[in-house]
Amino acid sequence: MRVWLVTNEKSGSNDRARLDRLERSLAAHGIEVVRRTKFPAEAPPAPADLEAEAIDTLVIFAGDGTLNSVISGLVGWGGAVLALPGGTMNLLYHRLFGGMDCDEAIRRTAAGELVRRRPGTIACAAGIAYAGLLAGPATAWYDVREALRDIDLARLAGSASLALEESFRGEYVRCEEPEIGRREGYPMLVLGPRDEGIEVTAYHAENAAEVLEQVAAILRRNFRTGPHDRLGEVTKLRLASARGHAFGILLDGEEAQAHAHEDFVLVPAPVDLLASVAHD
Repeated sequence: MRVWLVTNEKSGSNDRARLDRLERSLAAHGIEVVRRTKFPAEAPPAPADLEAEAIDTLVIFAGDGTLNSVISGLVGWGGAVLALPGGTMNLLYHRLFGGMDCDEAIRRTAAGELVRRRPGTIACAAGIAYAGLLAGPATAWYDVREALRDIDLARLAGSASLALEESFRGEYVRCEEPEIGRREGYPMLVLGPRDEGIEVTAYHAENAAEVLEQVAAILRRNFRTGPHDRLGEVTKLRLASARGHAFGILLDGEEAQAHAHEDFVLVPAPVDLLASVAHD
């Protein structure tokens, strides 16, 4: 089996030891890596590049943000992507493989035991989210997370101060159509793509204790443990800022900007992804 491998050494689980272990696992299962790309220093392969090398499987060992960037550039390609857990949360990998470990996913790939799947994703004007989308002023904590990852203490102090202020005083985001949840909105809405719908979860900060609880959850890189309410599942959703201004969003952990009124729609992924399960 011949594959093209994309890695990102800045992703959460991409140190040299893990990359070496990945290469050994691929080789042990008879998978030949004929081309390698180190993202983002090198541009990811386009469909024409993969077709020129007669590659029908692209392996990506990186976090959700890198997976998003690479997969979104493969529209029209007839091959399949093997997304492996090379990041921190690896939400897309777990959508596709559940609790399966990386080596077992590679073994099943080599054995031809996986299915091709186009899971549901969330599309908006800024792009597509394969693993999840966050919206609202609390996305300012993204800069805190990045400063922690880069061990940038000066940036950490400034971004943490800004994020706290935004969490308390920022312009909340609400579900405008359908109108679900509080009309005054929330500091953070989380949209989770599933094959049949978009799960909508609201994270709130009613008081200082809840803000600190949510901050602690985000800094542990697991915001989902913070205080929240589940609002339901939809196939299309319009979000609006409470005072009519543009608002921040995170597409699979990467920063973007939404209009004051923005539509988010469930659509299938633009390329086949290998998975151990046919649906979620």
